[in-house]
Amino acid sequence: MESGTFSKYSWIDFAFSVIGVCTFLVDWASDVWVATEFYCRGDFYWFGVLVGLMLLSSVVVQMFSWFWFKYDRELPGFGAQTGPGTVLFGNKVKLFCLLHVLQLGFLCRHISAIRQGFRVWWRKEEGSEYAVYLTHDLSMLRLIETFCESAPQLTLMIYVILRTNKARTVQFVSIAASTTSIAWMVVDYHRSLRSFLPDKAKQGWGSSLIYFLWNLLLIAPRVAALALFSSVLPGYIGVHFLMLWCVFLLWVWQQRTSFMDSVCGEWLYRATVGLIWYFSWFNVAEGRTRGRSIIYHSFITTDGGILLVTWWCYRDPVQSEPYALALLITLPLTYFLGLLFKSLYYCCFHPKLWRPPVRDAGLPDDLPDSEVSFRDFSIQDNSLSTQLLNKRMACHAAHFYTKQGKPNTSTNRAESSQL
Repeated sequence: MESGTFSKYSWIDFAFSVIGVCTFLVDWASDVWVATEFYCRGDFYWFGVLVGLMLLSSVVVQMFSWFWFKYDRELPGFGAQTGPGTVLFGNKVKLFCLLHVLQLGFLCRHISAIRQGFRVWWRKEEGSEYAVYLTHDLSMLRLIETFCESAPQLTLMIYVILRTNKARTVQFVSIAASTTSIAWMVVDYHRSLRSFLPDKAKQGWGSSLIYFLWNLLLIAPRVAALALFSSVLPGYIGVHFLMLWCVFLLWVWQQRTSFMDSVCGEWLYRATVGLIWYFSWFNVAEGRTRGRSIIYHSFITTDGGILLVTWWCYRDPVQSEPYALALLITLPLTYFLGLLFKSLYYCCFHPKLWRPPVRDAGLPDDLPDSEVSFRDFSIQDNSLSTQLLNKRMACHAAHFYTKQGKPNTSTNRAESSQL
């Protein structure tokens, strides 16, 4: 059954890929600049923390990239065959492994996606489905990289400013680069998720703007609260992270996720989700989405309140006088404003409320979003084998666009609701 087709790879997709690699390089360059400044000024502790965050993020991203490369070798065009149509490195497994060991695998994926996109969009060659596949993977890898490095680094920079009560140009550059990276990730990830709903209305800028705003308004006060707590009790922030990370890891494990194709890969994914949840929420399993979200935000709101109260009790009254009361009031209000924007998104902008003007004759008019099988979509021109559907991003899209109400007991619908 053909229920719809994904859009072809366009110049907008190519622009997103180019901007994505530019953002990655600028963020990386700012990291090196900040690390150099710390080292030259003798701030070896902060230098070590920053380099540790950079290494942790790079290793995690390279591991995901390598796992996915091994999984995708079974797909057409990704395997051991050689030729102009081969995606990534084809049969050059040792070379690709070496690049990952050298922490260059993520960058090579960016270059491969741009090269493939250029061939499709500019030269009008075949292979649009591969370009789309690669951009979806990059979107997920950027999400991981953002919460493994950019968010912790942003916390570190704010902590340093609070601790020293002064800011240098390099610190502002780092904050701007990290914030830009987070903002771009949010928009790009939302765009990738929406691409898995070809039978729905086209993504509007209003939807992306609201999605961006509620993420920004929830992440910013969370990062600020962590930085404030660190500025008064720096020795306890590590304990705080480990305690919450263990709780989140157990919660992910309890949800029995199946994102990766191997046991080791799945535990890497669960550990990474626990780290992401330390800063922000996203759904990783089917069922009871609203309940999980309420539990998470209630927990984070309580934790953030404890962090702020602790900072207020241990702060230096003289040094923090110009901004203390303003932060104590602004941060909770910002977080609640983010929750309001999130509610607005799901009430007014979430595509489960949209209906296309014309549907395929083979589908009933009232078919919910999550009852449309991603396996039923052909990615390009109704001619591509559905084996090339990026099931990783399709899985997250299925969890993001959840159905409401009781499921239909029809056999066809039961089959179409599974990935």
